[in-house]
Amino acid sequence: MTTAIVGVGSIGSTLARHLVAGGENVVLAGKGASRANELAAELGPLAQAAPSVPDAIASADTVVLAIWLDHMRELVPQVAPLLDGKVVIDPSNPIAFDDKGQIVRSLPEGQSAGSVAAALLPEGAHYVKAFGTLAAEALAASANRTPHRAVLFYATDDDSAARAAERLIRTAGFEPVKAGGLAAAGRIEAPGGDLHQFGFNGEVVDLDRARAAV
Repeated sequence: MTTAIVGVGSIGSTLARHLVAGGENVVLAGKGASRANELAAELGPLAQAAPSVPDAIASADTVVLAIWLDHMRELVPQVAPLLDGKVVIDPSNPIAFDDKGQIVRSLPEGQSAGSVAAALLPEGAHYVKAFGTLAAEALAASANRTPHRAVLFYATDDDSAARAAERLIRTAGFEPVKAGGLAAAGRIEAPGGDLHQFGFNGEVVDLDRARAAV
């Protein structure tokens, strides 16, 4: 199996490192080729940089769109035919920054980034919200935690997407817990989601705590 990671910023690069450590083949792509090439060289033979985003998508079974929601609105319509039939994983959060640098919601209350992202995709895509429930630093530090693995929540209405998300969450060194269908996506997003890390006051939770919260 091969996973494409579109976007090699803090979330995308961290996820790539975890997946490669778990034995997953990854294809990397970003706005420019240089960062993807550097990261692929760092990660070794299980990672490769694609010449372009469309090339990365075409070569993979699963596609992680590790990009800002506004960028997703621009990109997805351009590559939509390539996403048909793929599992599409969306870690995005409805985050923006005000003129003081403080985090604010980029969407109205009650609207999730997941609902926006899912609506952009072709009908045949298998959508799942996942890998965005921890801040980048916590995601980097919490893989393969012992004695109890840290949880990553996911949300989807699609069984194929659920299976793919659970496999990749485990491969990355975490325990998957389903928050619900697409309607529950807002619960695992920040700001405001009760199942996001910040909804737990910054705590990274284990399976028992996660199941009780769901």
